[in-house]
Amino acid sequence: MTIKVLVIDDSPLIRSLLTEILNAHADIDVVATAEDPYDAREKIKHYNPDVLTLDIEMPKMNGLSFLRNLMRLRPMPVVMVSTLTEKGAPAALQALELGAVDFIAKPKSNILTELSRYHEELTHKVRVAATSKNRIRSLSTAYLRSKIEVPVGENHYAANHLVAIGASTGGTEAIKELVRGLPVNMSPIVITQHIPPVFSTSFAKRLNSVSKMQVFEAQHGQQIEQGCIYLAPGDRHLTINKKGHKLFCQLDDDAPVNRHRPSVEKLFDSVAKLGSNQATGIMLTGMGADGAYAMLNMRKAGQHTIAQDEATSVVWGMPGAAVEQGAIEQILPLQDIAPTILRRLIVSNQRVTKNL
Repeated sequence: MTIKVLVIDDSPLIRSLLTEILNAHADIDVVATAEDPYDAREKIKHYNPDVLTLDIEMPKMNGLSFLRNLMRLRPMPVVMVSTLTEKGAPAALQALELGAVDFIAKPKSNILTELSRYHEELTHKVRVAATSKNRIRSLSTAYLRSKIEVPVGENHYAANHLVAIGASTGGTEAIKELVRGLPVNMSPIVITQHIPPVFSTSFAKRLNSVSKMQVFEAQHGQQIEQGCIYLAPGDRHLTINKKGHKLFCQLDDDAPVNRHRPSVEKLFDSVAKLGSNQATGIMLTGMGADGAYAMLNMRKAGQHTIAQDEATSVVWGMPGAAVEQGAIEQILPLQDIAPTILRRLIVSNQRVTKNL
């Protein structure tokens, strides 16, 4: 089946380059290009594309405004073509929040020196977007929140239990929904999300703004404490180092694992070494199989393992691979993961009563 693509960008050079790269593959056909959102709107109606590539900065209407209208009126897979800079990170993350499947850097002036890598990355993201069910968009944020039912009362959670989360495509929004309702005294959480280096700082700040827990972009040697979340920096592996009864973040610049740095495999393997009942592993939406084997190690070590289900995953690659390996004890919809781990980690429960 051929993937029909509409390329939307105000630069003729970028439109030409993206078209040339995508049309080099027999399974991809750029059916049209558009120079602005108004042009794109008419061509979407005419060509009915399977995937859009969309620039953020454009004349007449910016890409975010167009994306917001598109997801409200005619949801479809979108890959944002963004300037991957610290300044552009908030806009790209907002695009994912609005429903874009993924993003890729705009081709740079030295693209000829990296053409092979860029070629592979662009076509990969377009294929992922085409195969993603994007069903999570049909579950409005309000619906997801309404389903998150945390245990009642004043609860206390295990301070010496670590929750480890891995995610990729679709993961930024899944993680945000998962941590949004967690209490301030929740057991500590460590996260590896496949994300560009310049985006992880902005993502940590965005998580911190919606979570009752304190969110950090992990630093080397930082002690892991209750009520805190630690996110792997976008260009470094995050692993866990245990000294006595205390846990610490350890960062390194080792080679990518499963083509990723940070790698979920590296994080989960280090967590597996903590021993039985010392950790919970959660695999969220993502393309590929990063972390699947290490998650099996976690389960063999006596740790509880959870995978997001296919229906609420943008891409059921990483969770599906973990299930296939026999690494998963529970498969749950996104909205059920937070209450499930909260119930498991309660060490004492004191119901709130009113004086009558």
